[in-house]
Amino acid sequence: MDFQLSAEQQMFKDSVASFAQRHCADGALERAHSDDYPWQIARAMAEAGLIGITTDEVDGGVGGALMDAVIAIQEIAMVCPRSADVIQAGNFGAIRVLAQYGTPEQKERLLKPLLAGKALIAVAMTEPGAGSAVTELKTTAVPEGDGYRISGEKIFTTHGLHATVFLTYVRFGPGTGGIGSVLVERGAEGFSFGKPSRFLSGEDWNTLYFDNVSVPKENVVLGPGGFKKQIAGFNVERLGNSARSLALGRHAFGLAREHALNRRQFGQPLVNFQGLAWKFAEMKVKAEAAQLLLYKAATGADRGFPSAEDTAIAKIACNRAGFDMANEAMQIMGGTGYSEESLVEYCFRRTRGWMIAGGTIEILLNRIAESVFEQRLPIRAEA
Repeated sequence: MDFQLSAEQQMFKDSVASFAQRHCADGALERAHSDDYPWQIARAMAEAGLIGITTDEVDGGVGGALMDAVIAIQEIAMVCPRSADVIQAGNFGAIRVLAQYGTPEQKERLLKPLLAGKALIAVAMTEPGAGSAVTELKTTAVPEGDGYRISGEKIFTTHGLHATVFLTYVRFGPGTGGIGSVLVERGAEGFSFGKPSRFLSGEDWNTLYFDNVSVPKENVVLGPGGFKKQIAGFNVERLGNSARSLALGRHAFGLAREHALNRRQFGQPLVNFQGLAWKFAEMKVKAEAAQLLLYKAATGADRGFPSAEDTAIAKIACNRAGFDMANEAMQIMGGTGYSEESLVEYCFRRTRGWMIAGGTIEILLNRIAESVFEQRLPIRAEA
Protein backbone atom coordinates (compact mmCIF):
# COMPACT_ATOMS: atom_id res chain seq x y z
CA MET A 1 0.00 0.00 0.00
CA ASP A 2 1.50 3.31 -1.13
CA PHE A 3 0.59 6.48 0.75
CA GLN A 4 2.56 8.73 -1.57
CA LEU A 5 1.41 10.54 -4.69
CA SER A 6 2.51 8.96 -7.96
CA ALA A 7 5.22 10.65 -10.01
CA GLU A 8 2.57 12.02 -12.38
CA GLN A 9 0.43 13.30 -9.52
CA GLN A 10 3.43 14.98 -7.92
CA MET A 11 4.29 16.68 -11.19
CA PHE A 12 0.70 17.89 -11.49
CA LYS A 13 0.76 19.08 -7.88
CA ASP A 14 3.94 21.06 -8.52
CA SER A 15 2.53 22.63 -11.68
CA VAL A 16 -0.64 23.75 -9.91
CA ALA A 17 1.41 25.17 -7.03
CA SER A 18 3.47 27.11 -9.56
CA PHE A 19 0.30 28.41 -11.24
CA ALA A 20 -1.05 29.48 -7.87
CA GLN A 21 2.07 31.48 -7.07
CA ARG A 22 2.03 33.20 -10.46
CA HIS A 23 -1.67 33.99 -10.72
CA CYS A 24 -3.24 33.83 -7.25
CA ALA A 25 -0.72 34.87 -4.60
CA ASP A 26 -0.90 38.59 -5.29
CA GLY A 27 -4.18 40.00 -4.06
CA ALA A 28 -5.17 36.91 -2.06
CA LEU A 29 -6.23 38.95 0.98
CA GLU A 30 -8.21 41.48 -1.07
CA ARG A 31 -9.84 38.68 -3.06
CA ALA A 32 -11.01 37.01 0.14
CA HIS A 33 -12.96 40.09 1.14
CA SER A 34 -14.32 40.97 -2.29
CA ASP A 35 -18.00 40.55 -3.15
CA ASP A 36 -17.16 39.83 -6.78
CA TYR A 37 -16.63 36.39 -8.26
CA PRO A 38 -12.96 36.12 -9.40
CA TRP A 39 -13.70 35.93 -13.13
CA GLN A 40 -10.15 36.83 -14.12
CA ILE A 41 -8.80 33.93 -12.08
CA ALA A 42 -11.45 31.66 -13.63
CA ARG A 43 -10.34 32.48 -17.16
CA ALA A 44 -6.68 31.93 -16.28
CA MET A 45 -7.55 28.59 -14.72
CA ALA A 46 -9.53 27.59 -17.80
CA GLU A 47 -6.55 28.34 -20.02
CA ALA A 48 -4.35 26.26 -17.72
CA GLY A 49 -6.73 23.28 -17.82
CA LEU A 50 -7.78 23.61 -14.18
CA ILE A 51 -11.50 23.77 -14.98
CA GLY A 52 -13.11 20.57 -16.20
CA ILE A 53 -10.26 18.43 -14.88
CA THR A 54 -12.47 15.32 -14.68
CA THR A 55 -14.61 16.15 -17.70
CA ASP A 56 -14.04 13.91 -20.71
CA GLU A 57 -11.83 15.32 -23.40
CA VAL A 58 -14.54 14.77 -26.00
CA ASP A 59 -16.67 17.24 -24.03
CA GLY A 60 -13.89 19.83 -23.84
CA GLY A 61 -12.40 18.78 -20.51
CA VAL A 62 -9.03 17.42 -19.45
CA GLY A 63 -10.09 13.82 -18.86
CA GLY A 64 -8.30 13.50 -15.55
CA ALA A 65 -9.19 11.72 -12.33
CA LEU A 66 -11.09 13.01 -9.32
CA MET A 67 -7.84 12.80 -7.37
CA ASP A 68 -6.35 15.37 -9.74
CA ALA A 69 -9.20 17.79 -8.94
CA VAL A 70 -8.64 17.26 -5.21
CA ILE A 71 -4.92 17.98 -5.62
CA ALA A 72 -5.69 21.12 -7.62
CA ILE A 73 -8.21 22.59 -5.19
CA GLN A 74 -5.85 22.05 -2.26
CA GLU A 75 -2.82 23.56 -3.96
CA ILE A 76 -4.78 26.66 -5.00
CA ALA A 77 -6.32 27.05 -1.53
CA MET A 78 -2.91 26.88 0.10
CA VAL A 79 -1.97 30.06 -1.76
CA CYS A 80 -5.32 31.85 -2.19
CA PRO A 81 -8.30 30.44 -0.29
CA ARG A 82 -10.82 32.44 -2.31
CA SER A 83 -9.50 31.25 -5.67
CA ALA A 84 -10.15 27.66 -4.60
CA ASP A 85 -13.86 28.46 -5.00
CA VAL A 86 -13.25 28.61 -8.76
CA ILE A 87 -11.78 25.10 -8.74
CA GLN A 88 -14.80 23.94 -6.73
CA ALA A 89 -17.31 25.44 -9.14
CA GLY A 90 -15.36 24.26 -12.19
CA ASN A 91 -14.85 20.63 -11.18
CA PHE A 92 -17.15 19.50 -8.39
CA GLY A 93 -20.91 19.30 -7.98
CA ALA A 94 -23.21 20.81 -10.59
CA ILE A 95 -20.72 21.04 -13.45
CA ARG A 96 -19.81 17.39 -12.96
CA VAL A 97 -23.48 16.35 -13.03
CA LEU A 98 -23.95 18.31 -16.25
CA ALA A 99 -20.84 16.77 -17.80
CA GLN A 100 -21.87 13.27 -16.73
CA TYR A 101 -25.58 13.30 -17.53
CA GLY A 102 -26.15 16.28 -19.83
CA THR A 103 -27.20 15.85 -23.43
CA PRO A 104 -24.82 16.73 -26.28
CA GLU A 105 -26.91 19.85 -26.92
CA GLN A 106 -26.68 20.94 -23.25
CA LYS A 107 -22.94 20.39 -23.26
CA GLU A 108 -22.48 22.41 -26.43
CA ARG A 109 -24.70 25.27 -25.27
CA LEU A 110 -23.93 25.44 -21.54
CA LEU A 111 -20.92 23.31 -20.64
CA LYS A 112 -18.52 24.93 -23.11
CA PRO A 113 -18.71 28.46 -21.60
CA LEU A 114 -18.40 26.94 -18.13
CA LEU A 115 -15.19 25.17 -19.11
CA ALA A 116 -13.89 28.41 -20.60
CA GLY A 117 -14.32 30.27 -17.31
CA LYS A 118 -16.85 32.60 -18.91
CA ALA A 119 -19.94 31.24 -17.14
CA LEU A 120 -20.81 29.81 -13.74
CA ILE A 121 -23.19 27.06 -12.65
CA ALA A 122 -24.81 26.76 -9.22
CA VAL A 123 -26.89 24.10 -7.47
CA ALA A 124 -30.37 25.30 -6.50
CA MET A 125 -31.37 22.60 -4.03
CA THR A 126 -32.13 23.82 -0.50
CA GLU A 127 -35.60 25.22 0.25
CA PRO A 128 -37.11 26.91 3.32
CA GLY A 129 -38.71 23.59 4.30
CA ALA A 130 -36.16 21.19 2.81
CA GLY A 131 -32.59 21.40 4.04
CA SER A 132 -30.99 18.19 5.25
CA ALA A 133 -34.29 16.50 4.37
CA VAL A 134 -33.86 17.45 0.73
CA THR A 135 -36.42 14.87 -0.44
CA GLU A 136 -39.10 17.09 1.08
CA LEU A 137 -38.54 19.74 -1.58
CA LYS A 138 -41.66 21.44 -2.96
CA THR A 139 -40.46 23.10 -6.17
CA THR A 140 -42.54 21.58 -8.95
CA ALA A 141 -42.06 20.88 -12.64
CA VAL A 142 -45.48 20.71 -14.29
CA PRO A 143 -45.69 19.53 -17.93
CA GLU A 144 -46.82 22.16 -20.40
CA GLY A 145 -46.55 21.86 -24.14
CA ASP A 146 -43.04 20.88 -25.11
CA GLY A 147 -41.56 21.55 -21.69
CA TYR A 148 -42.32 22.31 -18.05
CA ARG A 149 -43.40 25.14 -15.78
CA ILE A 150 -41.21 25.50 -12.67
CA SER A 151 -42.70 26.95 -9.47
CA GLY A 152 -41.12 27.24 -6.03
CA GLU A 153 -38.22 28.85 -4.22
CA LYS A 154 -34.66 28.01 -3.21
CA ILE A 155 -32.34 29.41 -0.54
CA PHE A 156 -28.67 29.23 0.45
CA THR A 157 -27.53 28.82 -3.15
CA THR A 158 -23.76 29.26 -3.33
CA HIS A 159 -22.79 31.72 -6.11
CA GLY A 160 -26.47 32.60 -6.54
CA LEU A 161 -25.60 36.24 -7.14
CA HIS A 162 -23.12 35.40 -9.89
CA ALA A 163 -24.22 32.15 -11.55
CA THR A 164 -25.40 32.19 -15.16
CA VAL A 165 -27.23 28.87 -14.97
CA PHE A 166 -28.76 26.91 -12.10
CA LEU A 167 -29.01 23.13 -11.76
CA THR A 168 -32.38 23.16 -10.06
CA TYR A 169 -33.77 20.23 -8.09
CA VAL A 170 -37.48 19.88 -8.90
CA ARG A 171 -40.35 17.54 -8.26
CA PHE A 172 -41.88 15.99 -11.39
CA GLY A 173 -44.12 13.79 -9.25
CA PRO A 174 -44.63 12.41 -5.73
CA GLY A 175 -42.01 10.66 -3.63
CA THR A 176 -38.28 10.40 -4.03
CA GLY A 177 -38.80 8.83 -7.44
CA GLY A 178 -40.46 12.00 -8.65
CA ILE A 179 -37.39 14.18 -8.08
CA GLY A 180 -35.12 15.26 -10.91
CA SER A 181 -33.32 18.36 -12.14
CA VAL A 182 -33.59 21.05 -14.79
CA LEU A 183 -31.33 23.84 -15.96
CA VAL A 184 -32.74 27.31 -15.40
CA GLU A 185 -30.82 30.13 -17.02
CA ARG A 186 -30.46 33.59 -15.52
CA GLY A 187 -32.86 35.95 -17.24
CA ALA A 188 -35.62 33.39 -17.77
CA GLU A 189 -39.07 34.97 -17.50
CA GLY A 190 -40.52 34.45 -14.03
CA PHE A 191 -37.11 33.67 -12.49
CA SER A 192 -36.27 36.35 -9.93
CA PHE A 193 -33.94 36.97 -7.00
CA GLY A 194 -34.65 38.12 -3.46
CA LYS A 195 -32.68 40.57 -1.37
CA PRO A 196 -29.01 39.56 -0.99
CA SER A 197 -27.99 38.22 2.39
CA ARG A 198 -24.63 37.16 3.78
CA PHE A 199 -23.24 34.19 5.66
CA LEU A 200 -20.71 34.51 8.47
CA SER A 201 -18.15 33.31 5.91
CA GLY A 202 -18.73 36.49 3.91
CA GLU A 203 -20.38 34.62 1.03
CA ASP A 204 -23.50 36.20 -0.41
CA TRP A 205 -26.72 34.37 -1.14
CA ASN A 206 -30.26 35.31 -2.03
CA THR A 207 -33.59 33.57 -2.35
CA LEU A 208 -34.38 32.29 -5.84
CA TYR A 209 -38.02 32.55 -6.92
CA PHE A 210 -39.46 30.43 -9.71
CA ASP A 211 -42.83 31.87 -10.68
CA ASN A 212 -44.21 29.59 -13.37
CA VAL A 213 -40.86 29.63 -15.20
CA SER A 214 -41.04 28.01 -18.62
CA VAL A 215 -38.28 25.45 -19.19
CA PRO A 216 -38.00 23.56 -22.49
CA LYS A 217 -37.57 19.79 -22.37
CA GLU A 218 -34.04 20.37 -23.70
CA ASN A 219 -33.14 21.78 -20.26
CA VAL A 220 -34.04 18.62 -18.33
CA VAL A 221 -30.86 16.98 -17.03
CA LEU A 222 -32.36 14.16 -14.99
CA GLY A 223 -36.05 13.40 -15.15
CA PRO A 224 -38.15 11.43 -12.65
CA GLY A 225 -36.05 8.81 -10.93
CA GLY A 226 -32.85 10.81 -11.26
CA PHE A 227 -32.48 11.73 -7.60
CA LYS A 228 -29.91 9.05 -6.72
CA LYS A 229 -27.72 10.11 -9.63
CA GLN A 230 -27.94 13.73 -8.50
CA ILE A 231 -26.97 12.85 -4.94
CA ALA A 232 -24.05 10.81 -6.26
CA GLY A 233 -22.92 14.00 -7.99
CA PHE A 234 -23.45 15.90 -4.76
CA ASN A 235 -21.02 13.49 -3.05
CA VAL A 236 -18.36 14.85 -5.37
CA GLU A 237 -19.24 18.38 -4.29
CA ARG A 238 -18.77 17.23 -0.70
CA LEU A 239 -15.24 16.13 -1.55
CA GLY A 240 -14.53 19.61 -2.88
CA ASN A 241 -15.89 20.98 0.39
CA SER A 242 -13.66 18.54 2.29
CA ALA A 243 -10.55 19.42 0.30
CA ARG A 244 -11.04 23.14 0.79
CA SER A 245 -11.73 22.71 4.52
CA LEU A 246 -8.49 20.87 5.04
CA ALA A 247 -6.51 23.18 2.76
CA LEU A 248 -7.76 26.34 4.48
CA GLY A 249 -6.86 24.78 7.81
CA ARG A 250 -3.38 24.10 6.47
CA HIS A 251 -3.20 27.65 5.14
CA ALA A 252 -3.96 29.00 8.62
CA PHE A 253 -1.49 26.51 10.09
CA GLY A 254 1.25 27.88 7.83
CA LEU A 255 0.55 31.47 8.80
CA ALA A 256 0.54 30.56 12.50
CA ARG A 257 3.78 28.63 12.10
CA GLU A 258 5.53 31.66 10.62
CA HIS A 259 4.08 33.80 13.40
CA ALA A 260 5.32 31.40 16.09
CA LEU A 261 8.81 31.35 14.60
CA ASN A 262 9.12 35.13 14.33
CA ARG A 263 6.98 36.60 17.11
CA ARG A 264 8.91 37.12 20.35
CA GLN A 265 7.40 37.41 23.82
CA PHE A 266 9.17 37.29 27.19
CA GLY A 267 12.50 37.47 25.35
CA GLN A 268 12.05 34.41 23.14
CA PRO A 269 10.10 33.19 20.09
CA LEU A 270 6.65 31.75 20.66
CA VAL A 271 7.75 28.39 19.29
CA ASN A 272 9.82 27.87 22.45
CA PHE A 273 6.67 27.63 24.58
CA GLN A 274 5.71 23.97 24.88
CA GLY A 275 2.00 24.73 25.16
CA LEU A 276 2.04 26.33 21.71
CA ALA A 277 4.37 23.73 20.23
CA TRP A 278 1.96 20.99 21.24
CA LYS A 279 -0.86 22.82 19.45
CA PHE A 280 1.08 22.51 16.21
CA ALA A 281 1.78 18.83 16.85
CA GLU A 282 -1.92 18.14 17.43
CA MET A 283 -2.85 20.05 14.28
CA LYS A 284 -0.31 18.06 12.28
CA VAL A 285 -1.79 14.75 13.42
CA LYS A 286 -5.35 15.81 12.54
CA ALA A 287 -4.31 17.13 9.14
CA GLU A 288 -2.38 14.00 8.16
CA ALA A 289 -5.22 11.67 9.20
CA ALA A 290 -7.86 13.72 7.38
CA GLN A 291 -5.70 13.93 4.25
CA LEU A 292 -5.47 10.14 3.98
CA LEU A 293 -9.24 9.75 4.38
CA LEU A 294 -9.78 12.37 1.68
CA TYR A 295 -7.39 10.60 -0.70
CA LYS A 296 -9.09 7.28 0.04
CA ALA A 297 -12.49 8.68 -0.94
CA ALA A 298 -11.12 10.36 -4.07
CA THR A 299 -9.06 7.42 -5.35
CA GLY A 300 -11.86 4.98 -4.58
CA ALA A 301 -14.06 6.88 -7.00
CA ASP A 302 -11.39 7.15 -9.71
CA ARG A 303 -13.27 9.01 -12.45
CA GLY A 304 -16.71 7.91 -11.29
CA PHE A 305 -18.66 9.03 -8.23
CA PRO A 306 -17.32 8.27 -4.72
CA SER A 307 -19.16 6.08 -2.23
CA ALA A 308 -21.49 7.83 0.18
CA GLU A 309 -19.78 6.28 3.20
CA ASP A 310 -16.23 7.18 2.15
CA THR A 311 -17.39 10.71 1.35
CA ALA A 312 -19.13 11.12 4.71
CA ILE A 313 -16.07 9.91 6.63
CA ALA A 314 -13.72 12.15 4.67
CA LYS A 315 -15.93 15.23 5.00
CA ILE A 316 -16.30 14.88 8.75
CA ALA A 317 -12.56 14.38 9.23
CA CYS A 318 -11.60 17.26 6.94
CA ASN A 319 -14.26 19.63 8.29
CA ARG A 320 -13.16 19.05 11.86
CA ALA A 321 -9.44 19.15 11.12
CA GLY A 322 -9.73 22.29 8.99
CA PHE A 323 -11.77 24.18 11.55
CA ASP A 324 -9.64 23.06 14.49
CA MET A 325 -6.47 24.20 12.71
CA ALA A 326 -7.95 27.58 11.80
CA ASN A 327 -9.28 28.00 15.31
CA GLU A 328 -5.97 27.14 16.96
CA ALA A 329 -4.06 29.29 14.47
CA MET A 330 -6.23 32.24 15.44
CA GLN A 331 -5.58 31.61 19.11
CA ILE A 332 -1.84 31.36 18.55
CA MET A 333 -1.71 34.58 16.52
CA GLY A 334 -3.89 36.51 18.96
CA GLY A 335 -5.09 39.88 17.73
CA THR A 336 -3.28 39.49 14.41
CA GLY A 337 -5.12 36.28 13.62
CA TYR A 338 -8.44 37.77 14.69
CA SER A 339 -7.97 40.77 12.40
CA GLU A 340 -9.07 41.06 8.78
CA GLU A 341 -5.45 41.95 8.02
CA SER A 342 -4.76 38.23 8.15
CA LEU A 343 -6.38 35.38 6.20
CA VAL A 344 -6.59 33.30 9.37
CA GLU A 345 -9.92 34.78 10.44
CA TYR A 346 -11.23 34.23 6.90
CA CYS A 347 -10.15 30.57 7.02
CA PHE A 348 -11.80 30.27 10.44
CA ARG A 349 -15.13 31.58 9.13
CA ARG A 350 -15.09 29.52 5.94
CA THR A 351 -14.17 26.23 7.62
CA ARG A 352 -16.91 26.72 10.21
CA GLY A 353 -19.49 27.11 7.48
CA TRP A 354 -18.47 23.90 5.71
CA MET A 355 -19.41 21.93 8.82
CA ILE A 356 -22.98 22.91 7.90
CA ALA A 357 -22.92 23.24 4.12
CA GLY A 358 -22.86 20.19 1.88
CA GLY A 359 -24.25 17.89 4.54
CA THR A 360 -24.05 18.70 8.24
CA ILE A 361 -21.73 16.76 10.52
CA GLU A 362 -24.77 15.24 12.21
CA ILE A 363 -26.43 14.07 8.99
CA LEU A 364 -23.18 12.48 7.86
CA LEU A 365 -22.78 10.71 11.20
CA ASN A 366 -26.23 9.26 10.59
CA ARG A 367 -25.07 8.09 7.16
CA ILE A 368 -22.06 6.35 8.70
CA ALA A 369 -24.17 4.80 11.46
CA GLU A 370 -26.52 3.37 8.84
CA SER A 371 -23.58 1.61 7.20
CA VAL A 372 -22.42 0.31 10.58
CA PHE A 373 -25.80 -1.25 11.37
CA GLU A 374 -26.69 -1.99 7.74
CA GLN A 375 -30.10 -0.40 8.10
CA ARG A 376 -31.71 2.98 7.66
CA LEU A 377 -32.19 5.07 10.76
CA PRO A 378 -35.85 5.91 11.43
CA ILE A 379 -35.48 9.65 10.88
CA ARG A 380 -37.12 9.85 7.47
CA ALA A 381 -40.81 10.07 6.88
CA GLU A 382 -42.03 7.83 4.10
CA ALA A 383 -42.06 9.80 0.84
